[in-house]
Amino acid sequence: MNARDTLILAALKVLEEGGEATFSTRSVLSIAGLSAPTLYHHFGNADGLLSAATTVAFEQFLNRKYAAEQGDDASAALTNGWDDYVLFAAERPRLYAAMLSRVLAGGEIPAARQAFDLLRIQLRRIEVDGQLATDVESAADWMWASVNSASLLFVTAHLRGSKTPTNNVLKSLRDGSLNAILRQQKD
Repeated sequence: MNARDTLILAALKVLEEGGEATFSTRSVLSIAGLSAPTLYHHFGNADGLLSAATTVAFEQFLNRKYAAEQGDDASAALTNGWDDYVLFAAERPRLYAAMLSRVLAGGEIPAARQAFDLLRIQLRRIEVDGQLATDVESAADWMWASVNSASLLFVTAHLRGSKTPTNNVLKSLRDGSLNAILRQQKD
């Protein structure tokens, strides 16, 4: 593995273990076993490394999304994609928080934009199938809000004194949004 990739993997490890608050060049270099000049050569500074690491994290996330949202049934693919998004946040809450932080700070991360575009594509498939009860953009907002709300429950678990939200809460958030955007099937 080359030095650049080694530094990115070390940065991801720091973010996953302690979040952005513990991110430092010293901690990354300690894990990577490399020197500061190597880091600065590849990334310019700590912020450049942090941006590169979160970009890789978004790419990993996006690859999971593509895998989860495959299939002929667009509604099932949407549900699978929602579940996988939340699972990513549950498995990697500190990294997920760092990823959101970069987006909120105005970082231009193509994979982040592509994830939202993938949601729109799924919703357009549902619209073409005649199953969408609202317009694509409103449906995207419903789903985006609910999946991020559910994901933030994992990020903020320490504030609520619990490790994870209950499956009932997650299912209610997901199903409530799906019920709001999908036409109800008549028996």
